[in-house]
Amino acid sequence: MNMQAMLKQAQAMQRDMMKAKEEIDKTSFVGENGLVKVTMDGTKKITSVEIDKEGFEVDDLEMLQDMFLVATNDAMNEVDKLTEEKMGKYTKGMPGLF
Repeated sequence: MNMQAMLKQAQAMQRDMMKAKEEIDKTSFVGENGLVKVTMDGTKKITSVEIDKEGFEVDDLEMLQDMFLVATNDAMNEVDKLTEEKMGKYTKGMPGLF
């Protein structure tokens, strides 16, 4: 394979990677545990938090905080899962790129 063909192939792969990353960034991911629902985009920016106010009493603040953490981590795991699914084919052997 000549250098020009390799360069074209690398550029095409870079375009595909950027397209996949843009798609991931625009996707909404939801983490929830029944009483708390956290939505974030593919950049892990939280876009909304919903709390089932019927399920909590004022005394349950600590539980609410814990459930918020669980839901947030759940949403982040969903981002990571899709990122690995879509970007893994490009980043095999190159950890930490995305």
